[in-house]
Amino acid sequence: MPFIKVYIHFIWSTKNRFSYLNTRELRMKVWDHIRQNAKEKGIFVDFVSGYSDHCHCLISLGTDQTIQKIMQLVKGESSFWINKHQLTDEKFEWQDEYYGVSVSESILPKVRKYIENQEQHHRKKSFQEEHEEFILKHGFQKFND
Repeated sequence: MPFIKVYIHFIWSTKNRFSYLNTRELRMKVWDHIRQNAKEKGIFVDFVSGYSDHCHCLISLGTDQTIQKIMQLVKGESSFWINKHQLTDEKFEWQDEYYGVSVSESILPKVRKYIENQEQHHRKKSFQEEHEEFILKHGFQKFND
């Protein structure tokens, strides 16, 4: 039996960065659902949070899991669930693209704290500003917005 610990910090936004998740109560419902649904599918979500227009999710990959499949299951099912339960005034959608970076076990507490503090963090900095910093910091080529 293989023993693997590979953590990925995923970030994805709502379609066109629209603030669908505009209340803390709604965000908590969505984050709880993502966590529960992932658990049912054998995906280990270490931490999930975000703000009105995006989500951060720290996930530990399983031995037979791919990044593409995990994102399909997490993003696709959560948007379906949000629409099924009519949690937003308009049809909810996540943006197609997402970011994922590996996380060393030595900095997991720092990443968890960063994800946990999204509410406070975005009082000072927009997701667009964070997006630009993330691209530069991790050497990604910018997606067309």
